[in-house]
Amino acid sequence: MKAIRLAVAAATSSVVLLAAACGGGVADSSAGGPGYPATVTNCGAEVTFDAAPERVVLLKSAAVPYLHALGVMDRVIARAGQYPREYYDAATLAELDRIPLLTDKLDPSGHLQISKEVVISQQPDLVLGQVDNLSRDTLAAVNIPLLEEPALCPGATQVPSFDDIYQQMRTYGRVFGREAEAEAAVAALRERMAGIQAAGTPSGRTAAVLYPTIGGGVTYAYGTASMAHPQLEAAGFRNVFDDVRERVFEVTIEELLGRNPDVLVLLYGDGDPAAVEQALTSLPGAGDLKAVRAGTVMTQLFNFTEPPTPLSIDGLERIVRRFGGGA
Repeated sequence: MKAIRLAVAAATSSVVLLAAACGGGVADSSAGGPGYPATVTNCGAEVTFDAAPERVVLLKSAAVPYLHALGVMDRVIARAGQYPREYYDAATLAELDRIPLLTDKLDPSGHLQISKEVVISQQPDLVLGQVDNLSRDTLAAVNIPLLEEPALCPGATQVPSFDDIYQQMRTYGRVFGREAEAEAAVAALRERMAGIQAAGTPSGRTAAVLYPTIGGGVTYAYGTASMAHPQLEAAGFRNVFDDVRERVFEVTIEELLGRNPDVLVLLYGDGDPAAVEQALTSLPGAGDLKAVRAGTVMTQLFNFTEPPTPLSIDGLERIVRRFGGGA
């Protein structure tokens, strides 16, 4: 396994530098070839790679479209979690199908259930995606670096935008030594965005993005700290929760009726989209919502909106196609 150095900037003032190599001494910084060592900042930590990772374990699906665009999916040796096939084109599905699935077991709140021993046994030189029992510090203790999508970093407060997608593509390009491929991918994504936005014109209609709980219970809404906000704006809508600075929060049917959006986008993790829509429409009083009465309700898999990835552009495209860019 190639040597990887982790430099974690502490919240105080000190910087802890960890240098290690699995199964051997620390490699010379020139061992990784031109462009290495490469340092990226992730969730307030600096992570330095002496060479491009070759044994990657995925604990979340968000990185998949980036890795596919960069041509490095062959570096992924194992994956865990759920990878709905609707997200991917045929080429990406073929890449995923050849990667062993460690587990897709989730707890009732949708969090991945996997032991650190299972992950460590894969001898990864990079883990993508943080889960509850596998923090950056836990993996750093055994000299395994972790990268998380910036929007999913604990305590993240930055307001997301489509520019975050381009920046993250460049970050992965730096890590894997694929800067040229990253720039080409960014150019292609920017071209797609220009085409999508040209297809729709703002009309002043309002919208909200919700996450209903199937089987009853809490309904969540998304504010300006979520990718749902710039996605709605790019589609030509005004987010009725544009005064809420949180990412996601509980919302009552009374508040929904008070804001009464023209359009509703319902996010879900897996299962039957019809059940997702029913989880909202079966709430007492939901039939009085303008979007429900007009039939302007659509369901969308979660990663088509959050976190910011190329899939968010796919999701924007779907919203514009469904509602005509708010027109």
